[in-house]
Amino acid sequence: MSTPAWLWAVTIIGIIGIIAVDLVVVDRRPHPFGPREATRWVIFYVVLAAVFAIFVGWYFGITYAGQFVAGYLTEYSLSVDNLFVFLIIMTSFAVPAAFQHRVLLVGVVIALVLRGILIVIGAELIARFSGIFYLFGAFLLFTAWKVWVAKDEDPDPDGNGLVRFVARRFPTSPAYNGTRLTAMVAGRRALTPMALVMLAIGTTDLLFALDSIPAVFGITSEAYLVFAANAFALMGLRQLFFLLKGLLGSLQHLNKGLAIVLGFIGVKLVLQAVHETTALDVPVIPVWVSLLVIVSVLAVTAVWSIVSARSTKEPEACP
Repeated sequence: MSTPAWLWAVTIIGIIGIIAVDLVVVDRRPHPFGPREATRWVIFYVVLAAVFAIFVGWYFGITYAGQFVAGYLTEYSLSVDNLFVFLIIMTSFAVPAAFQHRVLLVGVVIALVLRGILIVIGAELIARFSGIFYLFGAFLLFTAWKVWVAKDEDPDPDGNGLVRFVARRFPTSPAYNGTRLTAMVAGRRALTPMALVMLAIGTTDLLFALDSIPAVFGITSEAYLVFAANAFALMGLRQLFFLLKGLLGSLQHLNKGLAIVLGFIGVKLVLQAVHETTALDVPVIPVWVSLLVIVSVLAVTAVWSIVSARSTKEPEACP
């Protein structure tokens, strides 16, 4: 698959345009984002990803369309874990409900730029060293084990080193000033909490990208498709936050499903590495199998979580 420079340019310009429209249309007047409005925008971004998949199938072939869909579903599902962190960070910074959409929008832009850098580095490593898949596979298997055994612990937003560094080096304001990033405090310009929370969300997402990007590379080695999958997943993630905000606590088995997905892709990467670097006759997992496994695991995890949540609430309702 050879991606021309003009297609990269059109894709990036299109993403910037969508974000700009979102900022002008949706966030022109900051307001609390309700479930109904969030649902409309979640559907919009999912349909947008589907249209892009159709374009990829028409331009590059159905195989690459399948790779994009599998990568998008993987990235989207792994990104759901980010929502817990987003909620904790915004609660810690006491972000007013009317400003939360703006915070996530700018945070996602920062995250997308940082992820783009990681994707370029990953693509270059793959092009130069085919054995890098061993490292990616081992890392995903280790991450899968950590996710599986992890207990529900709230991450500490103050643990973000960059945010601490900025807060120490620059004057900060204790109060919000609308959506402004700076304000005058005691006669000098200072950063508002709005600037710090945007930085916290954008850079904290990078930690999650360290496992999700290798996972998508395990499905496709095409940097263009990896970037597109990340972009569409992140753009739709903001709206999903408001849609699932009140249901995050019910997704109690999410980590189990994500661990299985990561472990499966880790095994797929190791098999691919063995196939490409040795003469051993090992099976290579096709894209349609990856897609089937990912969708099935996520569906079972969602149903399992819903049933478990209902069974937990039922005894409480009894007198």
